Amino acid sequence: MSTRDVTDATFEQEVLNSEKTIMVDFWAEWCGPCRAVSPILDAIASENADKIEIVKLNVDDNPATAMKYQITSIPAMKVFKGGEVVKTVIGAKPKPALEADLAEFLA
Repeated sequence: MSTRDVTDATFEQEVLNSEKTIMVDFWAEWCGPCRAVSPILDAIASENADKIEIVKLNVDDNPATAMKYQITSIPAMKVFKGGEVVKTVIGAKPKPALEADLAEFLA
């Protein structure tokens, strides 16, 4: 399973109330690094579907959630477990670096 989109309206239900570990990719259409990291996140999501779910939130279309989590630079990725942020990763990185950042969730 690859990534899917969440919105301000669906965030609580799909992320905060989920029993799974979920990484939210905060991104925007105009952001080059966001577009660069997107296929990497798709690959990590499909390779680790049993361990972590990755969803995307467009910060331009969903400003309330972006503001709530103080997203000031993108791409920003936050890992949620039990409705709480347990890890934050800022900036586009190559796949091995992202996998290293997420190692505790992918083990």
